[in-house]
Amino acid sequence: MKSTSWFNETFEGIVLAYDFNILDNYSKVLPGIFPYLGVKLKANLLVFSPKQDMLIEGKVVKITPESIHVIVLGFSSAIIAFEDIRKEFKYETRKGEELFVSRLNKRHVIKVGTMIRFLVKSFDEAVLHFSGSLMPDNTGSIRWLDRSSEDSVQTDSAKRRKERVGEMGMSDSMVGTEGASSLNNNHVRKSKKHKISQDH
Repeated sequence: MKSTSWFNETFEGIVLAYDFNILDNYSKVLPGIFPYLGVKLKANLLVFSPKQDMLIEGKVVKITPESIHVIVLGFSSAIIAFEDIRKEFKYETRKGEELFVSRLNKRHVIKVGTMIRFLVKSFDEAVLHFSGSLMPDNTGSIRWLDRSSEDSVQTDSAKRRKERVGEMGMSDSMVGTEGASSLNNNHVRKSKKHKISQDH
């Protein structure tokens, strides 16, 4: 597939890659100032079509006390202004490195090189520039968000498994008790029958 990196109004997005097959070997000369040829072909397109309120991902390339700068897909830039960063994050410097660290979980850190997920506020088609937001709870460091989601799923799964085991334990106890009672009754009946036959 060949790739491009400009906005195409026809497809309302950026054609990231395309592949095509020419269906007909015959072409027609199109009227106009320059001699264009028209051919029938079939094409597969990979289109990046960002919209407002869409969640997209990018790599942090710069951090300042007032903003986070991001590169999306290697060719489009984005900026997340301080007012669009939720209050959970606090700006810090550690050993000369600028960071945004979560007040709720110290392991949730955004720094240069971090892949983040952010919300699209606006997109300038002419210069391929995003204005983004980290206000929603499901935005931030992708690695931390994915790990947090996995931990949550594992916790819920363990809780459900514990509840099922508890319920099964109660059932097993009841079955065990009934089984023991039935066995004892059978044993008593057999003993009485054996005793009676001996008396005869």
